[in-house]
Amino acid sequence: MQVIIQPSEISGSVYAAASKSSMQRACAAALVRKGESLIRNPGISNDDKAAINVIKALGATVNEMDDGSLQIISGGINPVTNTVNCGESGLGIRMFAPIVALSEKEITIRGEGSLLSRPMDFFDKILPQLGVQITSNKGKLPLKLKGPLQPKSIEIDGSLSSQFLTGLLIAYAASDAKDVAIKVNNLKSRPYVDLTLTVMEEFGLKAPLNKDYEEFTFLSDFVSDESSFTDYTVEGDWSGGAFLLVAGAVAGNITVHGLDIASTQADKAVLKALLDCNCKILIEEKQIEIGPGELKAFHFDATDCPDLFPPLVALASYCAGTTVIEGVHRLTHKESNRALTLQEEFGKMGISIELQDNQMLIKGGIVINGAHVRSHHDHRIAMACAVAALKAVGETTINEADAVRKSYPNFYEHLQSLGVSLNSSKGGTLKEAKSLN
Repeated sequence: MQVIIQPSEISGSVYAAASKSSMQRACAAALVRKGESLIRNPGISNDDKAAINVIKALGATVNEMDDGSLQIISGGINPVTNTVNCGESGLGIRMFAPIVALSEKEITIRGEGSLLSRPMDFFDKILPQLGVQITSNKGKLPLKLKGPLQPKSIEIDGSLSSQFLTGLLIAYAASDAKDVAIKVNNLKSRPYVDLTLTVMEEFGLKAPLNKDYEEFTFLSDFVSDESSFTDYTVEGDWSGGAFLLVAGAVAGNITVHGLDIASTQADKAVLKALLDCNCKILIEEKQIEIGPGELKAFHFDATDCPDLFPPLVALASYCAGTTVIEGVHRLTHKESNRALTLQEEFGKMGISIELQDNQMLIKGGIVINGAHVRSHHDHRIAMACAVAALKAVGETTINEADAVRKSYPNFYEHLQSLGVSLNSSKGGTLKEAKSLN
């Protein structure tokens, strides 16, 4: 699918999409917590749908209610099939693998697209220490697991992703771990671990004692929640919301609703970059008003929030001077190698991006040209190009634009609601082509 974007002035208000980080964790917690859970404001992205399909395969019953919320009824891990599919979700495979391993049944975990090439050898090293039999494709999918997982004190490497730790924490809680600890070296993306712990607590799961993110200890004196019902509301998504905020900073005065200022989501850090770049911004409890200013280059460390690289590159393109973003090493194993992909696609629009070890240098404040770009089937690259196109000279055509379905299916419609002029290769506006989403 192609999307063609014309330079546009934007205005109005928009609600951020539901957070897939929050949604997928809620699905996992609802599965391992016996009883009934109600998930309000559920996500509709492909990653969210994959998580729902996984918990169904592992025994949960999922019903859509009249108000759009999801009722999940679970008796724990009771697989109804010997295969689960995590789609293209990196969080999904890393979080659900230890949960799948709670079962005595042999289960194969599969994935799609870029997930097939992403490294999973973490599980080859760790799961056998927990009594799990595992067979992988040389450290990649598919994985074949046979439990049950037996919680023990272990030491893991957290430098690649905190998502591996998230899966272990939920699996340990589900198996009533006692007096055992997970020691973690070089943990990245700590705010996402905070989100995991918050979700565990809201679902009444046994949360560990966090010792400065270096050790997570499950104590023996935990008193479980006797309630059989949980009511949980999925947060607005700061990852997707970052693109809306950058669009406002670049192309017009807008108001973004639905982003919780008290959220533990790592990508809330986008606010620091927006404040530093001199855009007009008013942050309130339930909404953020944002608009263009005399944008200047900024320095930002994205080590703990690597998903912010694409929107921040779009922002930096319009900031006078050279912006420096740290944390490039976190970009290799995403849907694409995002450092190289950003360099290639923004180069087509006339933006120079240099990679120096762990830093990305973006030379902004120059004329940005409309161009033919491609997403490389990476949802965040598609959105970054779309935002950069808003004030470019000439139209921008984005190939493989439907990659946004992975995390933000309504992204283009939300842009249109703010006044962006765009069309799809399916013909007409996206509002007229509902089937695309």
